[in-house]
Amino acid sequence: YVFKGLMFVYLMAILILMIPADELPLHAETHTALVEINGVIAADAEANADTIVTGIRDAFDNPSAQGLILRLNTPGGSPVQAGIINDEIQRLQKTRPEFPVYAVVQDVCASGGYYIAAATKEIYANKASIVGSIGVRMDSFGFTDTIEKLGIERRSLTAGENKAFLDPFLPMREQDIKHAHNMLNNIHQQFIDVVKAGRGDRLADDPRIFTGLFWSGEQALPLGLIDGLANSSTVARDIIGAEDIIDYTPRPNYLDRFAGKLGATISETVFQSSSMSVR
Repeated sequence: YVFKGLMFVYLMAILILMIPADELPLHAETHTALVEINGVIAADAEANADTIVTGIRDAFDNPSAQGLILRLNTPGGSPVQAGIINDEIQRLQKTRPEFPVYAVVQDVCASGGYYIAAATKEIYANKASIVGSIGVRMDSFGFTDTIEKLGIERRSLTAGENKAFLDPFLPMREQDIKHAHNMLNNIHQQFIDVVKAGRGDRLADDPRIFTGLFWSGEQALPLGLIDGLANSSTVARDIIGAEDIIDYTPRPNYLDRFAGKLGATISETVFQSSSMSVR
């Protein structure tokens, strides 16, 4: 009974700690809003457009929030997801022009992360942060020699002469490479246009900026990729003027996940017990 009682208390404590707030509490006092963008930016990742945009909208909707910090620690990801976030920031800023949005870089803000940051009023980083990588890439592998050595016959039936585009089991065709490069160049130009629109004449006249290279925060400053060296607390206190920071980042519903895992564990336990009793 003692063990069962302790187990019950333990489970209840976990449940209480893991209950998420479905709605942000109303903050009567002025503060700085914060939205985290961590990890790879992708539709099926934690840093997806729907989640990030929800947090950003909540910050804009709260009159007690004096400004918003996007705290980024991401190597980049989907240009589509990054573009959606960038577009929404610009739209919301038109609805509340006096509400400033700043980007603060932690370890890294590269590629799609910088695509998002370019929509903000100013970008800040640590002197050792990694910033940049304004470019687009497409990765694949080729297995043509491997399947020949193994004696594997490639069988692929398609309708449409380009349906097997860049098939890794077939030799690369010149027209495929050309088409892929045209597509990548088009997306790259979209990225360049977004950065130029966001950073304006703050960007240095340096052709390396849009080549996919990246720099430390200290190096990025004279290139105009960032506006200064600072952290979230500094920006909230000295620039926005509201030292109190409230996190608006939507969090996963760990209670549902935990309940699902708990239910699966119980079912498995019951199944195992039943199996053992049958033996």
